[in-house]
Amino acid sequence: MSIREILRTENVLVRVMELEKDGSTDWHFHSEVTDFFVCLNGLIQVETKNPDKTVLLIPGQLAEVVPMKVHRVINVNEDKAEYLLIQGIGAYDFCREGLHGDR
Repeated sequence: MSIREILRTENVLVRVMELEKDGSTDWHFHSEVTDFFVCLNGLIQVETKNPDKTVLLIPGQLAEVVPMKVHRVINVNEDKAEYLLIQGIGAYDFCREGLHGDR
């Protein structure tokens, strides 16, 4: 996974994330921040739990995941995929599922 930070303040984090073919993030959640995913290149899939939901994004499409919602992002493209990740408003954390109790 390649990460390029665009902006960081106390309450907002903006990054460009690149996932290799078949790459994904770990299942996780955030205590305060909402994640906004904007697909830039390729195809990315945003999955959430409780309830289980899958959203497939093509370039230009947006998905949102609220605080405390367990989720992950998967590259379902035949090559690398890239997305803009906007996180806010609040203190950033990355809580892996199972390490802080399932949400």
